[in-house]
Amino acid sequence: MTHLEDVEQQAAVSRLLLYYLNAPIAEGCRLRGVLPAPAAARIAVHAGDDESGATFLYEIPHDTVAPAFIPGILRTALAGTQHYSSDDVSTVMGMTLIRLHPEKITPAPEPEQEQALTVLRALTDPGDDENPFLIGFLMKGPNLLRLYVQPPGHSDIVGADIRLTSTPTALIASLPTLIEEAERHQPAPDDPHCDLSVDLTNW
Repeated sequence: MTHLEDVEQQAAVSRLLLYYLNAPIAEGCRLRGVLPAPAAARIAVHAGDDESGATFLYEIPHDTVAPAFIPGILRTALAGTQHYSSDDVSTVMGMTLIRLHPEKITPAPEPEQEQALTVLRALTDPGDDENPFLIGFLMKGPNLLRLYVQPPGHSDIVGADIRLTSTPTALIASLPTLIEEAERHQPAPDDPHCDLSVDLTNW
């Protein structure tokens, strides 16, 4: 990777992991930071309570895995006892540094909240505040997410229901077109927050 690609990857990892400042990344483990390193990201994770716990740095090379897989890799590394060679363990800034090899790690499954977050991030464009598309959301039940969207140039708010476990990237990319299709529109009498509803749970 070039230096610019390293910087872009580092920024992507930092954005992705911001969520974990408010939620545990694994049971008993909280994010403390994302640090830049040559050709790698170092994720600071505090294990245990504030007083008796310890903070570890997990180093993940930029050229081995896409940022989206990093939370799952960390969850696997943080689950149970792991064994590392002495070459992969050192100390930096008073923290134990552990170099991970993502190609040897099976990412843990993505929890429902993270699946929802992935969808919501994909539909949020902070550079287009004048014409927002996603204007709200509601977790309606296990694996079911309602998106409140307003297509540019329309006054109606559409509630689009999707299933998280079967949401392909293609659905997210096609959503603006799918909600424009009049044959998919239904009244939404049970939801005062939208004018129309669209059921995409079987898409």
